[in-house]
Amino acid sequence: MKLASLKYGRDGELIVVTRDCSRAVKVPEVAPTLQAALDDWARVEPQLQEVSRRLHAGALPDAIELDAGALASPLPRAYQWADGSAYVNHVELVRKARGAAMPENFWTEPLMYQGGSDGFSGPRDDILAASEEWGIDFEAEVALITDDVPMGIAPEAAGWHIRLLLLVNDVSLRNLIPGELAKGFGFFQSKPASAFSPVAVTPDELGEAWDGAKVHLPLTVYLNGEPFGHPNAGVDMTFNFPQLIAHAARTRFLCAGTIIGSGTVSNTDRSRGACCLAERRMLEILAHGAAQTPYLRFGDRVRIEMLDEAGRSVFGAIDQQVREYRAR
Repeated sequence: MKLASLKYGRDGELIVVTRDCSRAVKVPEVAPTLQAALDDWARVEPQLQEVSRRLHAGALPDAIELDAGALASPLPRAYQWADGSAYVNHVELVRKARGAAMPENFWTEPLMYQGGSDGFSGPRDDILAASEEWGIDFEAEVALITDDVPMGIAPEAAGWHIRLLLLVNDVSLRNLIPGELAKGFGFFQSKPASAFSPVAVTPDELGEAWDGAKVHLPLTVYLNGEPFGHPNAGVDMTFNFPQLIAHAARTRFLCAGTIIGSGTVSNTDRSRGACCLAERRMLEILAHGAAQTPYLRFGDRVRIEMLDEAGRSVFGAIDQQVREYRAR
């Protein structure tokens, strides 16, 4: 089943979407928003599955053509957005380029930060920044949405709380990060609004590509229409999704609608490219002594998508252009 949210108010309007992301139907009689559905998932999910079945059978004459530009993030805002860094290869590479040793516990305990969740960008919304000097970068990731998760849950049980999967562009302002981290209090200004894929999908939509813990498909990134990277999300993922959930829930309960990101997808096979500019720049520094690839400039366009083995888009595409923001 594929779900999305039309832009409407602050929390969107829930719709059920066809597998090819071409048509959809509103479901106000089931749940007005995706958050409302997640709050009552045990009761609502079978009803949404029935709507999906009838939609694919052509039994819903009120179905609409799907316009990705009319979509918000599946959750336009969320109670919690926690982003991990499950691909330790990526972390090691970034630290190596600046001559920093990596602590051993990075291989045994996930990194995670709590990002801003009061407003996400839609899959076709612009990336807004006031200055190119901020070092604008994309980060292509896979993410999950949970139902209510008890505190202290074990990784072996955490996977049962994964309700939906989706993609995310976790935008980073690289040149603002060092100054923020030097203060010892983490990210804030360096992490503007993230953008999520047009649809969120139930794990069964992935078929054999989902093993209950990882998504075994390439995540493709295009920059200005040119291929940039296609690393496989199921390869070199040091911490799987149930482990990330358990880490987040170690000392707190997670409410329904919590989003947890994988961090930038990264493979040790460099021929598969990268999912962010920083990683390519780090490889250039290691190889040539200096970065050659610039960060994003106004007018640049980023496209992030995941195709199944038949070449069909699983989540639809995040397709964003960088625009200059001028405060009024």
